[in-house]
Amino acid sequence: MKSTDFKIIIILLLLFMPTFLYAQNLTLSREEMIELTPKWKGERYQDGRPKVSDDILKRMKEIPLETAWEVLKAEGYPNQYEGNWQNIHPGEVLVGRALTAQFMPLRSEVRQKLEEEGSKEGRIGDMVNWPISMLKMGDVYVADSYGNVGYSSPIIGSNLGTSILAKSGNGVVFNGMVRDINDLIQMKGFTSFIKGYDPSFNKGMMLTGINVPIRIGDVTVLPGDVVLGCLYGVIFIPPHLAERIVKIGELVKVRDEFGQQRLREGKYTSGQIDGRWTPDIENDFSKWYDAKKDKLPFPKEEFPDLLKERTW
Repeated sequence: MKSTDFKIIIILLLLFMPTFLYAQNLTLSREEMIELTPKWKGERYQDGRPKVSDDILKRMKEIPLETAWEVLKAEGYPNQYEGNWQNIHPGEVLVGRALTAQFMPLRSEVRQKLEEEGSKEGRIGDMVNWPISMLKMGDVYVADSYGNVGYSSPIIGSNLGTSILAKSGNGVVFNGMVRDINDLIQMKGFTSFIKGYDPSFNKGMMLTGINVPIRIGDVTVLPGDVVLGCLYGVIFIPPHLAERIVKIGELVKVRDEFGQQRLREGKYTSGQIDGRWTPDIENDFSKWYDAKKDKLPFPKEEFPDLLKERTW
């Protein structure tokens, strides 16, 4: 076993042990964050969290969940989708870089130790505020409260929601309950995916990790993953695949435009367009694309590479 692999195993073990040893370190070090996301070669925040560019995030908003899912599956990431959410703003798309938080059932002596360590680190207020204070514009607050939908489980309400929106420009993906739902619905831009609503407030949970790997349903989410949420589903995209997904999505959209135009013209059958294109159709598409005024924001030479392993 490589030393890097061994270190990652140790990190993961520590992350999910509710012990005093773990309590002394709510977050990963920069070095640990880099080791946990080795495939990302781009810009990072000071703490090591991957920082996918604003341009890719903007373009990601136009990419269907289906395209992202197909690319992730082809790249060996079959477990990145979680459905069955309640979407506060169903007509809006949520995109951003994940800042993660892990909540666990309250255990008083562990919470006391966590609060002591948080105080030493200069953290202000109740621990539910700590992850929110770290948000950057373009982030999505992704928090797991183990799907707790019981009484005294809501963590996010109108005050925290206002702070989250002001700091990140986004809403949340919260594997748990919220309160003040009428206020949250009125907050323009607070597109959020939640598991439910309850008028009570949190008394039974504690924060045990910030910017650590967390589980959201069937997905393991890492800090810096790109969140893509639409209607009632959310996909979490490893940062090193975000640009590829955007480019493939944009190219597929253009090819669909060509195919539908040719179908309306009666030049090809639906079977020809829905299947793998023949060299003649590919040549027709190439000429059609060259005559277009609106070009894709990457060179045509990349088309064959983007489509060579296409399974959709």
